[in-house]
Amino acid sequence: MSTYLFRLGRWAFRRRRWVLAFWLVVLVAAIVTATASGGQTNDEFTIPGTESQQTTDLLEQKLPALAGAQTQIVFAAPGGGSITEPAYQSAIQSALTQAKSVPQVVSVSDASQSVAPDGRVAQSFVQYSEDPAGVKDSSIDDLVKAMQPVRDAGVQVEYTGSVYPGWRIEVSETPELVGIAVALVILLVTFGALVAAGMPIATAVIGVVISLMGVTAVAAVVDVASASTTVAIMLGLSCGIDYGLFILYRHRNQLLRGTPTEDSVALALGTSGSSVVFAALTVVIALCGLAVVGIPFLTVMGLCAAAAVTIALLIALTLLPALAGFAGPTLIRFVSTRLRPGHHETVAKTAATEPARTFGAKWARFVVHFRIPVLFAGVALLVVLAIPALDIQLGLPTSGSQPTSTTERKAYDLVEDNFGPGFNGPLLVVADGAVSQDSVQQLAVALDQQPGVASAAPLAVNDQVAVVRVIPTTAPNDEETADLVHRIRDNRATVEAAVGGVPVTVGGTTASNVDVSQKLADALPVFLAVVVGLAFVLLTLAFRTILVPIKSILGFLLSVAAAFGAQVALFQWGWGEHIFGITPTETISFLPIIMLAIIFGLSSDYEVFVVSRIKEDHSETGDARGAVERGTAQSARVVTAAALIMFSIFVAFMFTDDPTIKALGFSFAAGVFLDAFVVRLTLVPAVMAIVRGKLWYHPQWFAKYVPDPDIEGKHLEERLAAEWSSDPAGSRTPGG
Repeated sequence: MSTYLFRLGRWAFRRRRWVLAFWLVVLVAAIVTATASGGQTNDEFTIPGTESQQTTDLLEQKLPALAGAQTQIVFAAPGGGSITEPAYQSAIQSALTQAKSVPQVVSVSDASQSVAPDGRVAQSFVQYSEDPAGVKDSSIDDLVKAMQPVRDAGVQVEYTGSVYPGWRIEVSETPELVGIAVALVILLVTFGALVAAGMPIATAVIGVVISLMGVTAVAAVVDVASASTTVAIMLGLSCGIDYGLFILYRHRNQLLRGTPTEDSVALALGTSGSSVVFAALTVVIALCGLAVVGIPFLTVMGLCAAAAVTIALLIALTLLPALAGFAGPTLIRFVSTRLRPGHHETVAKTAATEPARTFGAKWARFVVHFRIPVLFAGVALLVVLAIPALDIQLGLPTSGSQPTSTTERKAYDLVEDNFGPGFNGPLLVVADGAVSQDSVQQLAVALDQQPGVASAAPLAVNDQVAVVRVIPTTAPNDEETADLVHRIRDNRATVEAAVGGVPVTVGGTTASNVDVSQKLADALPVFLAVVVGLAFVLLTLAFRTILVPIKSILGFLLSVAAAFGAQVALFQWGWGEHIFGITPTETISFLPIIMLAIIFGLSSDYEVFVVSRIKEDHSETGDARGAVERGTAQSARVVTAAALIMFSIFVAFMFTDDPTIKALGFSFAAGVFLDAFVVRLTLVPAVMAIVRGKLWYHPQWFAKYVPDPDIEGKHLEERLAAEWSSDPAGSRTPGG
């Protein structure tokens, strides 16, 4: 592999104008395609094979009026007054009559028939002909305009449901800009040169824009969850910068030792580029592994993120060498200040020519010297952090988890306080067959007698299907509500007896959330086995030993468990309520599986970066323990910079209003930080120093039948050294 990448680097360097032109054309084409497609992400989750999805499909087929999107409008009288006062009722009735003429609206319920016991709050349900993705923003705007007379009368009007004003998650550019700004500072410190610091950011931004436009275009033909865009941007930006940083850092060090620019670019791609390829492949495998879960929105999310990482890899392997060709020696033109003239150049040359004098080398010597206590301390820290993960509770976001300033949260609180928590998450029990009015009433009575049911009443009936709305006594994400869903399903025979044996199913948004959480929990072991198994094979091929992949996987399990624990403590237990401005709630049901995919992929990145340098040194010297010190010293600076960049990008996404994105940002940031600094730069060197040369053992048949990808570039450097030794200039210096 290293030889092919060496040739690719030289080709991209020599044809840099064509390479740059190609990527600019791809960028423009992606923007034009996305703009023309008009694609939009949404949060409509489909779960094939679950009972709630079967119920939704049944309603779409036999009772379309209840299958479309819904807006719940909540009216609250001012000053603790009664919403039944004639002035308020007149304004509400007039507004609801106007709402019936809003495009895509098929029905509007009478608010006077749904008044809270204390008379202060009423609610109305607006049913649309389309599913949430098909409801136009203009229809929602018209609905808000229709409610203006009610607001003019002094009534508080709030909205919730599957669609409502502002329901679409707008992707803010602020987190990306903050992340890029922090990354630039870190890169300036790492490289000490402005051009070198800006190049990985420039290539990463190009990749992210292409990825984002691609996701937008795909959203025009398939359902793409809003979080898919966020995850794709997070990974595209962070991986793009990291891959560029790793290759460019090698190239910069070679330039400082006198290697000609063209040879240095090609050699950096042939050595560090091999590590980048294997690192990216592990991330892509982990993300594509989300398809085994069998939930479409997660599959699409994983594929979108995998595409973003793939584009980041391709740009790092082609556009980065091309830009390095344009930059030439300016990559080692260091920033100088009056207070510390020449400081950056001195630090850079020390790292390139005397790595044993760097802070990373001091840290490596400390870890190797105190390897046993360091190992125990690191493992103990991660285990303690992981303890809260034992109390993890899964659920999908509801209006109750949104910021208190949003209309959906205000509507949620008004309903909970005045009607009861169960009114925010009603269940739909559907009888699939011709049922009489009396039978529907008997079905409602039978459901009303179930423990955990506040009320049950017929909602709709025709000659094909009947629907009963069941109001639980508990909130949508309460464990007792999930128990109620399972209880009705387990007692299906008793419930069906009330309607003469007609098949009955349980659906609705709350039941759907229960089914998603259950399916995700069931899929976790299978997903973990598939992804870890494939990555194990890939890492075994890369390092030609089974002990390195085993060590990598165990370290990953420790770091991801610790990240889970921190997330549960701060977001579920509420320790971070005032710090992050969030409402304590259940862990998002798809967060664990997304974290497993992403953190595993990124942890493999750092594993490859660190261990490849150790393996390279060990191949040259045969000194196992010394190789750990020197290899860690050579990789510590670049891995630290890469991890801090990725950490800062993830943290930047915590400064959004959406609680889902906040939880994702924190979890990814915690996982990356712990994995990079506690596991890869501390526990990994400690373990390798303890095991020493035995770590590189592999059976003879393995060496005979399994090809050597030469990830560290040893064979490439040996061949180039022989070729360049006859160079009259005598200035070429392979290695790095």
